[in-house]
Amino acid sequence: MGKTLKKFEQLSLEDIDRIIEMAWEDRTPFGAIQFQFSLSESAVIALMRREMKRSSFRMWRARVSNRSTKHSQKRSSDVNRFKCSRQKNISYNKY
Repeated sequence: MGKTLKKFEQLSLEDIDRIIEMAWEDRTPFGAIQFQFSLSESAVIALMRREMKRSSFRMWRARVSNRSTKHSQKRSSDVNRFKCSRQKNISYNKY
């Protein structure tokens, strides 16, 4: 957990906000977060646990657990994007 904490300290508030937003988005896989911010799925979970209220974290975990769109390996091959097609472009996305 020490390495993960060090990574969190290097993130700006804007980056943390964007990671949380991406983690809540149904169509954004953890792989996109890892590509953009170099945080593994377990590091994202730790960040969400640290930044959210306990009840919000539980709600998020229940929502993303085993959700096929959050895990690239479980996604249908028909889905070739990392976000909803109706979502506007966000300037911080580098993926």
